[in-house]
Amino acid sequence: MALDHYYLLGRSGLRVSRLALGTMNFGTGGFHAAYGKTEDEARSIFRRYVDAGGNFIDTADFYTAGESETILGRLIEEAGIRDRMVLTTKFTNSVDPGDPNAGGNGRKAMIRAVEASLRRLRTDYVDLFLLHTWDRITPVEEVLRTFDDLTTAGKIRYAGLSDVPAWYAARAQTLADAHGLAPMVNLQLPYSLVERTIETEHVPAGQTLGLGITAWSPLGSGFLTGKYRNTDQGVAGAGRLTGDGAPVRTWTDQHWELLKTVETVADKLGVTMAQVALNWVATQPCIASAIVGASSPEQLDSSLGALEFELPAELRSALDEASAVPPESVYRMFTPEYQGWLVNPGAKVTDKPAGYRPPVVNWN
Repeated sequence: MALDHYYLLGRSGLRVSRLALGTMNFGTGGFHAAYGKTEDEARSIFRRYVDAGGNFIDTADFYTAGESETILGRLIEEAGIRDRMVLTTKFTNSVDPGDPNAGGNGRKAMIRAVEASLRRLRTDYVDLFLLHTWDRITPVEEVLRTFDDLTTAGKIRYAGLSDVPAWYAARAQTLADAHGLAPMVNLQLPYSLVERTIETEHVPAGQTLGLGITAWSPLGSGFLTGKYRNTDQGVAGAGRLTGDGAPVRTWTDQHWELLKTVETVADKLGVTMAQVALNWVATQPCIASAIVGASSPEQLDSSLGALEFELPAELRSALDEASAVPPESVYRMFTPEYQGWLVNPGAKVTDKPAGYRPPVVNWN
């Protein structure tokens, strides 16, 4: 089980593993304490990931009230592998309730956040610094200029965005290009067989503008592992979807039918349902890396095994069909059916013929 194949992140020269290690559960404090891990428990997970060749670590100043960064800083220093790691952290969520400038995406908050993260992570730079969530009010120009200043100062190597509208990502990248500012290289978003809405605009934006997408919650908060059941009283099963603080969402008949398809595919391939779901995400267009968390080294091993097989075309098609999100509103007008009916009736029009952009030289 090795992560020995690396890909460029978006329109950059940064090489990252196809599976990133999510560390939201490193630590036992704050918002994520219910499923947090002690430093010793986190160490065994971290070491297993590193030993497998993984180099892409994801955290945030908000995770376990800063403990995630603190633990990671010690573990990376202890292992002596700072330069080998692609270390990602994020800012936006408040670290001091009541202080209006302790959260959000303004320049003051960004600089305060990166300085605090650097101290906790025991490093003088982070490889990738992400806006964690769109705050709706900070001018995008201010965010871009601060990203550029932090890059110039050597505090960060690359900039990116997480959980923002597609139009915001497009505006940010376009303004960065137009004004010669540090470009965004990453767009971090929720994506799984039960959450495919980013395909409508975010994925095409990433493909067009050079934003490598990293997918968080590729297992749908554990729903796609098959450990939950649909009962008259609602979702049953032990895990994040049934305990206190479980995410509020509706599981439809389509979702439960999808689980049957995932189980069928897993049985045919002799793998787990979680591995099927993770493989599907990691091999989708524009996905640079899938972020996986783990409660133990053994669970991480299972996730790493998701890259050891290929989904046959017919089984991928079955998963695509079972999880499809029908286009709504104006997006119905962009389908081949609509365009063939009104935009180009009687003519077959596509972008380029098949094979228009084959590699000039096969270097493999």
